[in-house]
Amino acid sequence: MLLIDAANVVGSRPNGWWRDRPGAARAFVERVRAASEAGRLTEPVVVVLEGAARGGAEAGVASGVSVLHAVGSGDDTLLAVTADADNQVTLVSADRALCQRAQDLGANVERPGWLLDLLDE
Repeated sequence: MLLIDAANVVGSRPNGWWRDRPGAARAFVERVRAASEAGRLTEPVVVVLEGAARGGAEAGVASGVSVLHAVGSGDDTLLAVTADADNQVTLVSADRALCQRAQDLGANVERPGWLLDLLDE
């Protein structure tokens, strides 16, 4: 499972995303779905949205990508998904503490640049 910390990945590029968090989330999820449909991402793919970004994409599954809305902390949701996963998890985030906690649960970790390179292909 590819598990994406959307806030962290979107926030890794200073392109004005903070002025329209829902719009940035919507554009990001669309890019992830396009990459999934093109076979550049291995399913299952899960994107976790938190805060105002939740308004950018409905929770649910479309085009092979699941969108989850964090009720509280995005980190808590990401760790819960990691702990409950039946298959190997690769977490995409630059949050060092989150990555360490996910690794302690058995997850692999990739940085936002890795995913953004795949999305930009």
